[in-house]
Amino acid sequence: MTSENKTLPTSTKQGLFICSIVEPKDELEERFEKGFQFLTGITKGLSEREANDALNTSICRGQQQHEDITLGLMYMILTDPQSAPRCYRDLMLLTRDGLTLVMTYLNRIVIEKYIKLQDLARAQGLWFFKEMVRNQVQGADTVCSALLRQIAGGDISPKNIWLAESMVDIFMEFRPWLEKYGMLVAMVVYTYLRIIVDHSNSKLAALRQREVELCSCLLREKILDCVAIGRDLIRLLQDVARIPEFEKLWKDILTNPTSLHSQFTGILQFMTTRTQRKFLISRLTPDMEAKMYFLLTKVRFGQQKRYQDWFQRQYLATPESQSLRCDLIRFICSVVHPPNEILCSDIIPRWAVIGWMLTTCTSNVAASNAKLALFYDWLFFDPEKDSIMNIEPAILVMHHSMRPHPAITATLLDFLCRILPNFYPPLSAQVRQGVYTSLRQILEKKVLSSLSPLFDNPKLDKDLKAMIRTSFGEFCSLEAAPKPDDLSQVASIEPTLPMPPVATPVVKVESDGESIPSAQDVVTAMPAMFSDDDEDDVPLGRYQVNVSGFINNGKLKRLVMKPPKPAVKEKVKEEVKPDVDITQYLEQLDPEIKNSVLQLQETSDSEQQCEVMDKLIEAVIKNDEFDVDMSPALATCLCHILNDQFSSQLLPDEADDEEEIEDSIGTSLFVIFRNLCQTPEEDPSRQAILMLMADMYSGQPRLGYYLLYFLKASKIGEDNMTHYKDFCKSLEGRDLSGCLLSDLQLCQEDDVRLFCYLVPDIYCQFSNIAVGNPELLNLIVSCVDGVQLQDLVCHIMQGNLIMFRKDSFLSVLSEWECRLREKQQGKSGPGVVQILYHLEQLRKTLKSTSFFSHYLVQHALQQVQLTCTESQKAKFSDLFSLMEDIDDIGVKPSSTRSLRGGARTTKPTTNLRSKAKSSERESESDTSDDEEIMKPKSKKRKKSMVGSDSD
Repeated sequence: MTSENKTLPTSTKQGLFICSIVEPKDELEERFEKGFQFLTGITKGLSEREANDALNTSICRGQQQHEDITLGLMYMILTDPQSAPRCYRDLMLLTRDGLTLVMTYLNRIVIEKYIKLQDLARAQGLWFFKEMVRNQVQGADTVCSALLRQIAGGDISPKNIWLAESMVDIFMEFRPWLEKYGMLVAMVVYTYLRIIVDHSNSKLAALRQREVELCSCLLREKILDCVAIGRDLIRLLQDVARIPEFEKLWKDILTNPTSLHSQFTGILQFMTTRTQRKFLISRLTPDMEAKMYFLLTKVRFGQQKRYQDWFQRQYLATPESQSLRCDLIRFICSVVHPPNEILCSDIIPRWAVIGWMLTTCTSNVAASNAKLALFYDWLFFDPEKDSIMNIEPAILVMHHSMRPHPAITATLLDFLCRILPNFYPPLSAQVRQGVYTSLRQILEKKVLSSLSPLFDNPKLDKDLKAMIRTSFGEFCSLEAAPKPDDLSQVASIEPTLPMPPVATPVVKVESDGESIPSAQDVVTAMPAMFSDDDEDDVPLGRYQVNVSGFINNGKLKRLVMKPPKPAVKEKVKEEVKPDVDITQYLEQLDPEIKNSVLQLQETSDSEQQCEVMDKLIEAVIKNDEFDVDMSPALATCLCHILNDQFSSQLLPDEADDEEEIEDSIGTSLFVIFRNLCQTPEEDPSRQAILMLMADMYSGQPRLGYYLLYFLKASKIGEDNMTHYKDFCKSLEGRDLSGCLLSDLQLCQEDDVRLFCYLVPDIYCQFSNIAVGNPELLNLIVSCVDGVQLQDLVCHIMQGNLIMFRKDSFLSVLSEWECRLREKQQGKSGPGVVQILYHLEQLRKTLKSTSFFSHYLVQHALQQVQLTCTESQKAKFSDLFSLMEDIDDIGVKPSSTRSLRGGARTTKPTTNLRSKAKSSERESESDTSDDEEIMKPKSKKRKKSMVGSDSD
């Protein structure tokens, strides 16, 4: 039989992915199997020529047929080695999109499903990639980058070694193809420089030598492509400096840089270039990256231990995995920059995760490298190029470890002092300048209010204190200025690297004769630092960061009963224009839009700015090329130019003056909102405005509540909040409820008056979200003063404001009680005491007692009274005296009306005591009440407020 009469072979049906019995079949594999079945249905029983004709005919019928046949052929390539060459040939002949669909699915498999691939599918996938490289297929470089990410650092398992070796062989064989892609060359160099350190085992000597040859050749021949990596390339080169090939390369870099390229100037060219995020991300597999993002964006501070233990068992359990800590620390410092919602929440901060990694490190070399990774951006820090978020974790690890883990602070301070002269002596002046600039930025941006408590810590060793005073005298207190004797002692100190790790038991700090052991515990124990002896406001390093780079220091507030705070928490007035160069963003804009932006930047007059902004929005609407590429650039420029408007007081002092309200929305920022509201919903150009606002919101989150204020102040229509809902829909991954609560929280932190001004409209326009929402109620009661509370009560009594429905009051009380117990930490006393304080204040303020005669309130008071102590009953006696006698608490009396008013058929029994008796009773019970609260209470079974016996 001739070859043309042979039928197409079928797949071995081993499948693509590994799945257990309890797991459902992977959705992606089902899609491939469907394509395979479609393919075999067409070609079954046909000769090769007939099958090709049938496939050509079917593939021309439409996109669905083209996709099914493509996936069917890919499935056979990945599961049947014998059929793979023929299927690859057919795929190349039949494709109608230049293999775009193939690249899409192959990248998805490598990035999302690689760890679940069958061994055969992995091998065939690599063969598939090699054939595309051999045939110079466009887009193969993207698959190459995805495969490089799967070469894990700190992992010498057989599968990982096989992938690293296979990729080296491909790069050595197809060097001309590799060198066509400058960024891919840099990625290959960065990847293999990193894993060469892991391959020190004698069994891997042959592989290591090929990796060394590949990297050294690429660095010598493509040094300018590698400069794009940035300063972290030097950090990796330091780890392999003793290998002969790299030792020669180091000599040329330091003494004769032009021998590598005429435009290469030496080590300083690397160190002054910030490492691109794509390289730092590439050293974490997609699975590691997903786990780290989950830990840093979803896990609450204090609940992270089990997640950290799981991560350590999975990735950090072997001796060679110690080197992975540097990759993780660099990733956290330079890639993970949390948004405001996370920074202001109780999510575990970055410094705590880094502290955990430092304290669990068991290798001296790995510990020194980890500390270098932590401080690496400090050495040549430039505010024009580097973000303060890169240097923030290191200072916060030291700051928050001073009290619970002083050894961590000591060893990091010691490392920072020693690295100034020892990192690279010829550039010691630049290193010192970079570190000093970092510390000044930390103070300027209010990461810490002062460095004196850190540098003048009395628990530090005497020699370390002297070293700190000599190295950082500018940042020490005047009392701690270096003395002549100290200087002579410091001069005798020989700073050497590497330093001992934090976790080793030999590291001790002597303080006034007292030996402080090294930190053995994970940073998960750090919440203990917030003891009852601490100040009420403990700086946590939680910041609100906008696109301009400004940082407003946040603080953790204790949950205690205090007098109401002032009505206005004004935003920072001393903000200065950020040093942001928008030139690079202007170059990405259309000429007409660019000219308008420049005019807006140069104009200081408010009216002229509004006119220019109007022209700018008009140009955006008319520009057909305004897309997701141009919008972020324009948004960055506008956030920078309009920064002063975001930092100024928005609500006028006279909130009832309509003219002042109108003037407050007369700036150029509100021109954007006005154009949005005036553009019909069915007009396609409206999406361009929403896109621009969404990109601005990612950089300047205050835009959200500014829009809410505009919609209320402008009175553009009855259903004016529809525009805010449309804005929230345009935000990817955000829902209306989440946006609304985060915007209101930020508004409450910036300006309580403005927050209270918006609250009635929020409850009216967003009743489904706001009414009965414990989080929103918590925002309100935690900030309002007596006057603002009275205004809200008036709105409620007039029926204009409904904050919770009759069926949600109990759930609100229960939710608050749970939250209070969580936030109060190993403190005694029932959480409902705070609620009783609130109700007591409400009783004194209200002129009518109809609120307390409501059926649910009556039952709540009855049940709470049963759990109170005698002193508490006496303290709130006037409140409990408002209770009526209800014979059957399980049946709602027909005479009771709703909370919003209505006549009563039964006269309430107020039984109010005189003011003299009340005052006397309260004064007598103060002492006993305080004593009762301080005593540990025996646990009692809590009765339901609706008569149930369940908890």
